[in-house]
This record gives sequence, C-alpha cells and structure tokens, in this order.
Amino acid sequence: MRFLKGHGTENDFVILPDPDGELDLSGSIVARICDRRAGIGADGVLRVVRAKLSPEVSEQAGEAEWFMDYRNADGSMAEMCGNGMRVFARYLVEAGLAEPGEFAVATRGGLRRVRLDVSGDVTVDMGKPVVHGRSLTTVAGQDYEGLHVDMGNPHLACAIGDPVTQLDLTHQPGFDPGIFPGGVNIELFNAVGPARAVMRVYERGSGETRSCGTGAIATAVAAAALCEETTGTWTIEVPGGTLGVTLDERTSYLSGPAVIVADGELRLAE
Repeated sequence: MRFLKGHGTENDFVILPDPDGELDLSGSIVARICDRRAGIGADGVLRVVRAKLSPEVSEQAGEAEWFMDYRNADGSMAEMCGNGMRVFARYLVEAGLAEPGEFAVATRGGLRRVRLDVSGDVTVDMGKPVVHGRSLTTVAGQDYEGLHVDMGNPHLACAIGDPVTQLDLTHQPGFDPGIFPGGVNIELFNAVGPARAVMRVYERGSGETRSCGTGAIATAVAAAALCEETTGTWTIEVPGGTLGVTLDERTSYLSGPAVIVADGELRLAE
C-alpha cells in the first residue's frame, strides 16, 4: 500500500492514493496506520479516490474530480477536515492530479473549493458557519460555556478566562450527548488582541491535536461573537503554527501551509 505523509500546521495525515477505489480501508486498518508506535502515526487518514467512484458523493458535487475520504485516527469517518483539505489539495497538485489554481474537492460535508499555487499557502472556501446556540464543556472539573458551530462537522468553541496553555487535555472533555450525539470537536481559546486568538483543540476520534482547520473557523466565529461581529479576518494561533480565517456574509475561508514530508510503502502485518 503506497502512502505519503503530510501536515498542515502540524495536524498530520497519512495520504493513501486510491484513484480507482480498490482499497478495503476498514476502521481497524486506519487505526493501525495512525498508531504512533506500531504504525506510521497520524491524526487521520486522507484516502484519495475519484469522486465518480464514491457512493457517498452527492450529485451536487459533480464538478469535483476527487473525493477526500477522511478518517479519524480511531478509524471513524468524519465529514470534513480543514487542515486535511489543504494537505489533500497540495498532494493533488504535486502528484499532477490537479492543476495549480482553483478547483473543487468533494467531501462528506459537501463540496469545497481550494486555491493554491505550486508552492505557498493553501486557501479553502469552507462554507458558511452555522451557529446553533450555546452549550457547556467540562475540562478537569471546570465548566466552560461555548458556541455550537457547525462547519460540516460539529464544534463547541469556548472562550475561557484560564490560559489555554495550562489546560489538561489528556482526557476527553465532557459535553452534552443530547446536543452532540455523534461527539464534538472542542476548541478552547483566549482572545489575545484585535482579531487574534490562541486556541487548543480536542478532536473527536483523535484526541488533542496540534491544529484543527474547521476548529480555527469555529473559534473565529466565537471570538467575533464576543465583539458582536460576524465578519472580519482573524489570526488563530495553534500549537502547530498560525492559521488565517476570513468570515464574510456568504462563507468562510481558511488559509495556511500544507506540506508533504515523506512517501513510501506501507506494510501491514497480519
């Protein structure tokens, strides 16, 4: 099984080229690949398959040649991944499967348009965030209130008074399963200046990661709400680097680096 390894602000992924949809990619295989001691190690897997061969792709995504089949580190399927989308797009261009410029990619969360050159940052049109109200998370016995933001996948973005650098995110934060029956990505952030926030994230199915693209947008939405705003450009600092988020009346954009760091052949022991 051929693979590549890439990351976007240190949110890392194993890329599995499967243009003809031939891989039998079970949840257990994904978990073994993502194991940081017994496998390659990653926050998730990006399977690259032609959209026309993917029954999960709706007719509305017909203009996309490629489908990003994203799996969490525990093997579960996910609707979207902003950092993964940038890495996916960078792979397509470097592999000659897409031309630099702008093109569409199909995901379980809907069609996403990406823009990139041969090198440099990648920008993704992530769609309009949908705000569903407020809810609570519990971290190390402390409750924090946050904004429920849908980015194609669910988020709870919480502005907190405690320094995010001091939080213990080694365990799953608590959340309301009545609101989030399929789990939720939880962002905890400090607003540190005009249109700037520092964020950490606990991703469902992966644990704490160094970055989360959809989570950065959810954080920007929640940070903007503190100022009674809905639009603007935000800088989101994550442990793995810096992401740019632009919110307008129609959609949201995520910008940041995407790097392919290795390729090789994966051998899975029986």
